[in-house]
Amino acid sequence: MGRQTGVLELNGLRRRYGDVVALDGLSFTVPPGQVFGFLGPNGAGKTTTIEILEGYRGPDEGRVQVLGLDPFAQGRRLRPRIGAMLQEGGLYPAISARDALRLFATFYEHPRAAGDLLRLVGLEDAAGTRYRRLSGGQKQRLSLALAIVGNPELVFLDEPTAGLDPQARRATWDLIRSLQSDGVTVLLSTHYIEEAERLADRVAILERGRLVASGSPRALVQVDRCKVRLRTSAAIETDALLALPCCRKVESPDACHYVLHTDDVPEMLVQVTVYLRDVDVGITDIGVGQGTLEDVFLQLTGRQFDS
Repeated sequence: MGRQTGVLELNGLRRRYGDVVALDGLSFTVPPGQVFGFLGPNGAGKTTTIEILEGYRGPDEGRVQVLGLDPFAQGRRLRPRIGAMLQEGGLYPAISARDALRLFATFYEHPRAAGDLLRLVGLEDAAGTRYRRLSGGQKQRLSLALAIVGNPELVFLDEPTAGLDPQARRATWDLIRSLQSDGVTVLLSTHYIEEAERLADRVAILERGRLVASGSPRALVQVDRCKVRLRTSAAIETDALLALPCCRKVESPDACHYVLHTDDVPEMLVQVTVYLRDVDVGITDIGVGQGTLEDVFLQLTGRQFDS
């Protein structure tokens, strides 16, 4: 692949399971020090991609480098430099939270202290509790602590705040930001759209094993700034709105609710307000650029964010 320019570099990855295509020519690069949001509906190929990046599965075609190494062929050299969250059930049920951290610390040359990590993720009071007796949220926080026990350069966080209450979720966000401030690169797979919008420098949206969009959350929703959204006091024909000179497309999500696509928002506002005045229809609400990353996700995949 030549000289490395990113912590993660994927080029044309393909992976099949029988007749099912999990990855179909996937390519992207993640620069050092970024929080990279990895989004997609269930079955989009996120888990397969992460397994390949972690070295647990090889691609059928394509090339991948993680920290300059082939994760499948050079996994023994790579794993001391990365951290990954365990799926539930990955620990011996009778081990305590403190002992799990101490055990994992022995795998690394310069680990973090178990006590420091317990404080960091809010598990001080559960340090001696056996894994099987931890709540779902506590198990999730322990999994996060285990992912960073080795002071990794790169962390894979798969649904890091699933099952956490709002306070614990925001504490986890602070932890992720602190990791980034220390120069750690984070690959964040999440089902919480707000999490991706708040934390990610860039996001990649997958659908059916293909990259359908990539960029900063702000850039991806920028397209919605070319839309005028309005609600009216009475229903009007969409064809009449489409006939306005500046209008390229009209959507009507529900009765008396319209989204006008345009290349000239100021002129579109003038035209639609004049038209509605002429036909004696009132405006109950009007706005510009009110889209979200969830709107983009729905438009690109045809599915709700958590589906």
